[in-house]
Amino acid sequence: MTDNPLVRVDPGLFIWTILVFLTLLALLRRFAWRPLLEALERRQQMIAGALDDAQKAKDDLARVQQDAQKLLAEARAEAGSILSRTRADAERLREELRQKAMAEAAAVSRNAEQQIQLETARAIRQIRDEAANLSVAVASKILRREVSPADNERLIHDAIAQFEGRH
Repeated sequence: MTDNPLVRVDPGLFIWTILVFLTLLALLRRFAWRPLLEALERRQQMIAGALDDAQKAKDDLARVQQDAQKLLAEARAEAGSILSRTRADAERLREELRQKAMAEAAAVSRNAEQQIQLETARAIRQIRDEAANLSVAVASKILRREVSPADNERLIHDAIAQFEGRH
């Protein structure tokens, strides 16, 4: 065999190597692995907390979206209700205005009819007065002298001309 010190088995070196390894293992476990494991545990808890917070935020967002949808639906319903009431009010106002216009038209028509009746009555009275005056004038001319049919014709034409001359 060769005298290579690396390949040779030395029981003292073997025991010292194991003791150093175990001591190093104990030191690493106490000062390195435990803090490392604790840091990993804290990180895992932090990640789990962040995931929980993210899920809560997602749930809150979903709830807020539902509330927003509900508010939007209520707003649409309220807008529809307002629009319906506005249409009903406009229809009622239109009907009131139509009724008022019809009443005013009826009043104007009644006033016009009364005016026409008054004017007709006045015109009839005036025609009667004129006819009476004409009759008196014709009678007075007839009574002053005897009238032939030609004179009668001429008197009628003169009376009509006088009547037309006044008007």
